[in-house]
Amino acid sequence: MSEQARISAPEFDDIVAARERIRGHVNETPTRESVTLGEIAGCRLFLKFENRQFTASFKERGAANRLAQLDDAERRAGVIAVSAGNHAQGLAYHASRLGIPAVIVMPRFTPFVKIENTQRLGAEVVLSGETFAAAREEMARIAAERGLTIVHPYDDRDIIAGQGTIGIEMLEVVPELDTLVVSIGGGGLIAGIATAARHIKPGIEIIGVQAELFRGAYELWQAHHGQSTAAHAVTPPEVAAAATAKSRASGGPTIAEGIAVEHPGALTMPVIDELVDDILLVSEADIERAIVLVLEIEKTLVEGAGAAGLAAVLAYPERFAGKRVGLVLCGGNIDSLTLADIIERNLVRNRRLARLSISASDKPGSLARIAAIIAEQGANVEEVTHQRAFADLPVRYVRIDMVISTRGKDHLEATMAALAAAGFEAQLRLAG
Repeated sequence: MSEQARISAPEFDDIVAARERIRGHVNETPTRESVTLGEIAGCRLFLKFENRQFTASFKERGAANRLAQLDDAERRAGVIAVSAGNHAQGLAYHASRLGIPAVIVMPRFTPFVKIENTQRLGAEVVLSGETFAAAREEMARIAAERGLTIVHPYDDRDIIAGQGTIGIEMLEVVPELDTLVVSIGGGGLIAGIATAARHIKPGIEIIGVQAELFRGAYELWQAHHGQSTAAHAVTPPEVAAAATAKSRASGGPTIAEGIAVEHPGALTMPVIDELVDDILLVSEADIERAIVLVLEIEKTLVEGAGAAGLAAVLAYPERFAGKRVGLVLCGGNIDSLTLADIIERNLVRNRRLARLSISASDKPGSLARIAAIIAEQGANVEEVTHQRAFADLPVRYVRIDMVISTRGKDHLEATMAALAAAGFEAQLRLAG
């Protein structure tokens, strides 16, 4: 394929060819309805389990398609990419399988699990830069120095075509889908899926999702909506980068680091403008909740980017009410410590874990009585601390801070009411 052809977006025939090219090299993952999640969301939800690829991400599809088309000289020299992890692992795995040397440049914020997995799959990992832009500069330097072929994580015709095979598979299994909801980082996934889905079912609705802290595609889509395609190519990427920097300044890195891209690609953004009906923003809390729900209900692990689609459906229920919605669980690589933090934070949000401040007379038996009341209500004491010197109470009183586990909001309120009925004033502490 000529370099000029490579810098144009793929057409449906390219995606069909990619599907044949990667058949047997990647998993044709299941698409299944989640009845319980659908009941919670108020619609019918069909999940595409791309977290069940060998490297737990859809990125294998594009990587396998791109590598399959290298010439002999390119294979011998090797490939290089910049990635927060999933493209890295997909490229490393298939490069190793094909005997092609691979170098991956990762931003320093990349979760350790993705770094470790990429190295385990045989790639050389270089950590550089606090942003994708900085990491990309280092990648370009190494590529020129060593004569490596750059495999872009999303702004490449063959990569986009490989990701688009997901759209074909989903509509083969559930042709009656009304809407597809797809997370957006650089845009390769949604550009490929949208191209395939629009060809197969022109009337299908396609919704993109971005994290509030990385909203480059959202800002550009809003600015471009209704403009001609010719105008898109000359829109400076600094527009999206500035919007991202402004929104990120107040919040720091997103839990959805897989879509933490400052601005979408030159190939992908025009496709998004033309084929995507809307782009929704989701908060960090929305994403965290979705990760836990998928884990609890579907018994499957997704990372932040993989949960973004469900987060949007839950955050905008009126937008999807009664529809048949397809979601891509696009990745399942999440650090175990991060997951533990998310689960605990979700327990606090749902009042299944609560911290109470209880004022009591500082005399023998008070703590035992409080603990007995909590036990009688079927709650459990997880942690206890006393405050005398630092409590704003009369000298013969003590503040008892307790962390208790309950069955949820109603159970917590019943427990606090029982304490109040026994003469113990209990206040819920959410912070501090």
